[in-house]
Amino acid sequence: MKDSYSLPDGELEIMQIIWQFEPPVSRSVIEGVLSKQKHLAPSTILTFLTRLCERGFLRVERHGRMNLYTPLISQKDYLAKESRRLLNRLFGGSLSAFAVSLCDGGVSKEEIDMLRKMLEEGRL
Repeated sequence: MKDSYSLPDGELEIMQIIWQFEPPVSRSVIEGVLSKQKHLAPSTILTFLTRLCERGFLRVERHGRMNLYTPLISQKDYLAKESRRLLNRLFGGSLSAFAVSLCDGGVSKEEIDMLRKMLEEGRL
């Protein structure tokens, strides 16, 4: 996979669908999920899938007339890289500046308590 982890919204939406299922995932499954959320032309979905393969996020295998897609990066790994990139870009890598921003943005007492508990239990 290339160093660029950040995905445009449309491609990220496709990856989020693929991560929901046991790989490999067919285009018809992706289209089925998307049809419940919004309408995208099959050609647009195919364009997103092709780009994701070219960028190294997916592997495609042909089975008869059907293409099956397997993610080459886990959702957990993608979120970790994007979180670090966001932290560096917006807060100069400062976790404390990020925490202050969250508090200023209206994080609830319950959410803060949950984070504290996770820190105490070593889950963060």
